[in-house]
Amino acid sequence: MATNAAKGEFWLVAVFLASFVSDNRLNEPMSGNDRGNKGRSEDDADDVRLMRLIGRGETIALEELIEKHQALVAGTVARMLGSNSDVEDIAQQVFIRVWKSARRYVPRAKFTTWLLKITRNLVFNELRRAKRHAHVPLQPETGTEDPPLKDEAQSPPDASLLEVELRRKIEEAILQLPEAQRMALVLRRYEQLSYDQIAEVLDLSVPAVKSVLFRARTELRSRLSKYLGGPA
Repeated sequence: MATNAAKGEFWLVAVFLASFVSDNRLNEPMSGNDRGNKGRSEDDADDVRLMRLIGRGETIALEELIEKHQALVAGTVARMLGSNSDVEDIAQQVFIRVWKSARRYVPRAKFTTWLLKITRNLVFNELRRAKRHAHVPLQPETGTEDPPLKDEAQSPPDASLLEVELRRKIEEAILQLPEAQRMALVLRRYEQLSYDQIAEVLDLSVPAVKSVLFRARTELRSRLSKYLGGPA
């Protein structure tokens, strides 16, 4: 559940976007109809209902949609870009896109799939922007090298510390993957999306998604072999 502070930050987006309510286009009939809810889960049908209200300029519906899905969006952005990135800014951009697209929204796929496609586009754009502005890291100053490892035979490592270290190494290794592999792995591992859903988000076939995930896992095993007890 999001903290009150996080809710407040995201609510600022809704307040900012409220200025669009006066746009005359918001009074036009909305695209789509109730047939779009046929066969949908109750949760997804509720997302479609909120999108229709948002398309009419109702910022309260936008607030509800943000509260419902900000963890999914912010979590995906953070795992794709790393914890040091401006996750909140990108996540807010996602919901700004949702607001601006609400009038044209047609509920073909599951709403969260459509939402994650917007997230994917913004994340990939940010990754490419960062790559264009990448710089060579400075060499560590004298005396700042990593401290020598302790003698594990004399000082057994705490199991919880090892778990934290391994988790950090896994996250670092994921950040080294190509963007499509990284996105597929994040959606599968952390969001438990099906192969079909991941295929829709990435605009790939299901066999292609399985191939991308296989390559990603192979690369991770290679990078983490010394931590997982594999060959060096």
